[in-house]
Amino acid sequence: MLSWVIILRAPRSTVSKESSSDPGPIPHAEPDNSVLCIMDMGCVTTTVPQMLVHLVSKKKTISYIGSVTQMYIFLMLGITESWLFAIMAYDRYVAICHPLRYKVIMSTLLCGSMVAFCGFWGISCALIYTVSVMILPYCGPNEINHFFCEVPAVLKLACADTSLNYQVDFILGFILLLVPLSLIIIVYINIFAAILGICSAQGRLKAFSTCASHITVVTMFSIPCMVMYMRPGSESSPEEDKKLALFYNIISAFLNPIIYSLRNKDVKRAFRKVTGWGKAPE
Repeated sequence: MLSWVIILRAPRSTVSKESSSDPGPIPHAEPDNSVLCIMDMGCVTTTVPQMLVHLVSKKKTISYIGSVTQMYIFLMLGITESWLFAIMAYDRYVAICHPLRYKVIMSTLLCGSMVAFCGFWGISCALIYTVSVMILPYCGPNEINHFFCEVPAVLKLACADTSLNYQVDFILGFILLLVPLSLIIIVYINIFAAILGICSAQGRLKAFSTCASHITVVTMFSIPCMVMYMRPGSESSPEEDKKLALFYNIISAFLNPIIYSLRNKDVKRAFRKVTGWGKAPE
């Protein structure tokens, strides 16, 4: 567990440190990075420990309460993270388009309110997801062909008509995935228009590098989640579901801090030294 804390937290700390020590035209402090770090660690610690236990144990079971708890916490953190990405996009918009007013606009009160808004959506919508699944009758086999208790996998065990559940999943998926993604796209259209107006090539490059890490992380998270939660249940397969879940739950959380750290010169120098890819500059 400690290794995940070090992997997920340390790189973002170095990014924040570099941002404060590297003067430039973009006063970008990434105020929501610590919250994103907590979301990543929460998603991983909710599912991975139980999964590892099942890999080494002959008894691969989880209690009913444990199943409900795992499903709810994972959904709550995932939904919160989805809206958090939209807030981070707005943060970059203010940093690039209104750099002189950044500290005034992105005040502690505003940042706290936006994070609380994300948390509200996560808590309420995860409750709807979980309740709509657990009120169904389950009278058949109780074996889930999945790494953890996730809504699409559990729905396959229900011995009742689940068409309404899939409709609810699609509607919530539209609100929780497509709406934030649409807001992110609109924000980045305005950001790129502002970047093209920057006269300095170095300034344009710095602005693009500020956005590149966020765009990459959003893409890795949003596309697999949309495929998982918004496609019809008849078109899904257990093996594909497991690959998608593995990607946006574990791989994405592992790569996020690495992606955000690529802008840090010290991290890049250490990476080249460890991998032997080129001689690390003195």
